[in-house]
Amino acid sequence: MSNSRNQSPNKTQNEGTRSAQTLHVFRAEMIRVINGANLGDALSFADELIPDDVYRLSPLAAKTRIRVQNLGSPPFQIAPDADMGLPGADLHLDCCVTFMSISGETVECLVLVETDDAGNVSQVYALPVGDMIPNSEYVLVGVNRDAALQTFAQTACVSFTAGTMITLANGAQKSVQDLNVGDRVLTRDDGPQEIRWLGHHTARAVGAFAPILIREGTLNNTRDLLVSPDHRLFIYQRSDEIGVGRSEILVRACHLINDTTVQQVVGGFVDYYQMLFDSHQIIYAEGIAAESMLVDTRTQAALPDELNAKLEELIPGHRRSGFSELEVQENLLSHPDAVGLLRKSSTG
Repeated sequence: MSNSRNQSPNKTQNEGTRSAQTLHVFRAEMIRVINGANLGDALSFADELIPDDVYRLSPLAAKTRIRVQNLGSPPFQIAPDADMGLPGADLHLDCCVTFMSISGETVECLVLVETDDAGNVSQVYALPVGDMIPNSEYVLVGVNRDAALQTFAQTACVSFTAGTMITLANGAQKSVQDLNVGDRVLTRDDGPQEIRWLGHHTARAVGAFAPILIREGTLNNTRDLLVSPDHRLFIYQRSDEIGVGRSEILVRACHLINDTTVQQVVGGFVDYYQMLFDSHQIIYAEGIAAESMLVDTRTQAALPDELNAKLEELIPGHRRSGFSELEVQENLLSHPDAVGLLRKSSTG
């Protein structure tokens, strides 16, 4: 079989819509067929996969970090600060595979394909949506190209969990699950803004779907705040304690984990809620500032078809901003007490 893919057309990039996401992936060669038609082969793209093959995740398998930049159109691009992959290379979201473990549990895994300048495959990565255990066996029970983008979109959507209190334009608090389209929410930059769309999905709280708990008071939040892993929180620094060089910053919840005041909550199910305004906004949840959903090539597949078809008409400013220039890179948050420094910087 051919080991090349179609090259993407020339891409133009709008700096206002560029964003980056950290993906924790396995190299495909860490997941190999131990019984079946492709015996000995590593996990590959959809054209080469055969259902019922039995795979084993290597006992030496360890996830590595890829930083993915979002361009104006697919595919994605590997960012300069990735631990693996060639910076600037195209990264294609190929398919979503479903494995079944020997205990009968299923786990989905996204297959990502890195290509070179000639469009040839240079590396394949596996992005598990749930937990995959080293030295365990998994039967391939499904290969779905159509579901890949929607699954990825759900992991990329910034989402609040059920029970989160959102500040309305009149100062009242309302649970995110009780909000309605048309409700006016207080935004940091544009005052009262009407909600144009509300989304909801339920996911198993594992892997990329396990939410991040920020305990009451950690970042001056009035109650515990539970958000999706890549949700960005806005902090105004009165003093620059972490050395980022500016007072207004955005930090991803997953980069703040310290296993005490900020931790990932694994197990059971979680109800995630998203909200769209005419443009990407900073709103207030449990008393602290956090972003609303941004529609881009990562997240657009999470929208219903009828909204996607009329997106420019219904939400004319949906691609504006993204606040990418405010985001703090993960390496600046590696201080053992980064959370404490951020709290001090915002109150000092």
